[in-house]
Amino acid sequence: MKKLLLTMLLLTCMITYAQEVKDNTTFDEKLAKELGADEYGMKKYVIAFLKRGPNRDRTPEESAKLQRAHLDNIKRMAEEGKLVLAGPFLDDGDIRGIYIFNVETVEEAQKLTETDPAIQAGSLVMELHPWYGTATLLVLKNYYDKVAKTKI
Repeated sequence: MKKLLLTMLLLTCMITYAQEVKDNTTFDEKLAKELGADEYGMKKYVIAFLKRGPNRDRTPEESAKLQRAHLDNIKRMAEEGKLVLAGPFLDDGDIRGIYIFNVETVEEAQKLTETDPAIQAGSLVMELHPWYGTATLLVLKNYYDKVAKTKI
């Protein structure tokens, strides 16, 4: 009787699970492959939190020049396909912004952050973490020029 009850419970769980798992009828295998998506439509990235650095005393002119170089570096990394998302936080906290790198390892992202003039100048420091997110982040670049009236 105990075995029968256990078997019935196991079968009930399997049937319930089978009903919950559904195939996605809009799945695009070609697109998933192009984006490097796993079976859940996700992939590995590295996320960087750009934090206030120790060296921030600059004239307004120096700050503007450094910011322009920082933005130019962001553009370069995006054009190379290494940076999929970047932006500042809108509060005045110590975490100034984020990068999401399209790389496999923190070490690869570290090398990319070292090219940032704001990092080199000590104005910003990076905190890097492996991150698992939607593979569709990689198609955001297809829309930027269509929605940005003014380019940075």
